[in-house]
Amino acid sequence: MITADGGWRRGNIVPLKAAVDEALLRTPSVEAVVVLQRTNNDVTMQAGRDHWWHELMTDADDECAAEPLDSEHLLYILYTSGTTGKPKGIVHTTGGYMVGTYLTSKYVFDLRDDDVYWCTADIGWVTGHSYIVYGILTNGATGVMYEGAPNHPAPDRFWDMIERHKVTIFYTAPTAIRTFIKWGDEHPQRHDLSSLRLLGTVGEPINPEAWMWYHRIIGNERCPIVDTWWQTETGAQMLTPLPGAIATKPGSATVPFFGVAPDIVNDAGESVEPPDGGFLVIRQPWPSMLRTLYGDDERYQEQYWSQVPGCYFTGDGARQDADGYFWLLGRVDDVINVSGHRMGTAEVESALVSHDAVAEAAVVGFPHEIKGEAIAAFVTLRESAPDAAALKHTLGQHVTKEIGAIARPDQIRFTEALPKTRSGKIMRRLLRDIAAGKQEVGDTTTLEDYSVLAKLREENEG
Repeated sequence: MITADGGWRRGNIVPLKAAVDEALLRTPSVEAVVVLQRTNNDVTMQAGRDHWWHELMTDADDECAAEPLDSEHLLYILYTSGTTGKPKGIVHTTGGYMVGTYLTSKYVFDLRDDDVYWCTADIGWVTGHSYIVYGILTNGATGVMYEGAPNHPAPDRFWDMIERHKVTIFYTAPTAIRTFIKWGDEHPQRHDLSSLRLLGTVGEPINPEAWMWYHRIIGNERCPIVDTWWQTETGAQMLTPLPGAIATKPGSATVPFFGVAPDIVNDAGESVEPPDGGFLVIRQPWPSMLRTLYGDDERYQEQYWSQVPGCYFTGDGARQDADGYFWLLGRVDDVINVSGHRMGTAEVESALVSHDAVAEAAVVGFPHEIKGEAIAAFVTLRESAPDAAALKHTLGQHVTKEIGAIARPDQIRFTEALPKTRSGKIMRRLLRDIAAGKQEVGDTTTLEDYSVLAKLREENEG
């Protein structure tokens, strides 16, 4: 086990070694623990088992040859975020994963020798693995890493870092962008962001309004934006523009990367014609694809390969426009069926966020005795937004105008924050439980901030 004495978050120490000690009480197979001294907090060191990194490195050789491995040797197991249920152990192997992350990093980010690249993802999730470590370092690029939170010690932390380190490529999540919008334009505008030449997004579909803010305020209308679609399971980017080569459309992940063969199919597994929506599948193998679920080959086959024979089932909904560009509609299990009308949560969320007062929105379905399913919207407002109570009717009318009366939420609940994983994904299944009035919610092991869930429960009970 490799860990540190602690980590920094919002000025406080996260006691990492103490968490490891507790876990090892139930993990007798671990024989050694290497501890990096980071925060100098007091920790317990068990003689014979625990070792300080700096002491081990005192006599270490300056050179360490890479270990030759078979291309299919297990590289790592990464447990998915659990946004839809029990976490799954995704297995990636050495050769194919490295090919996928190397090539996508090289071409999607247009990496150059003098670039300073920064991906803001949590390094423990797949974006951190693929696009902080493996893809970036195999290209020999210079990367920035940070710990803590984007609003500590101040809401302009990201923009201050870009200015100080002369970051040229900035890769972040739509949920972060919408949070920046909520905090106000004045924070990025007080910094010199002229070093930036390329922007990217990852993690979930980006609504056009957030895309335009990113383009205008952060990129100063001169930086290409690569809106990338991929998954923990795919290992590397699958749908993405190439900067300067593929024309972009706000909100679209555009077209497939080299060798990727996506398709959109209906319930019967048949290809649908644009602009009809359906299930996004991949029709041929790609280098960085997951090999199995650790210890559960049967679940692997059932979850990814049983719905459409011969195809990888992504679990995402999508549509293609007349130009062949792909538009992601959210997770298939985030589809709401209101009185027989199926709609993706992403389009209702996008309609809500298009209102000037809204910073972020998460939409879920909940049981309704007449409609079968009704829509609940959890909304966070911009700091300059008017009185929340008066906004409920206005937002309902706004969604009706943007999509239609069938999409008007039955519930609109205002909240200071939404429950998210450390990778920034909104945990909609927890919101579904709350909207349905359940006292107990599902697995919360990957929830970043438990206080958000507690506040939502209080608001629900109130």
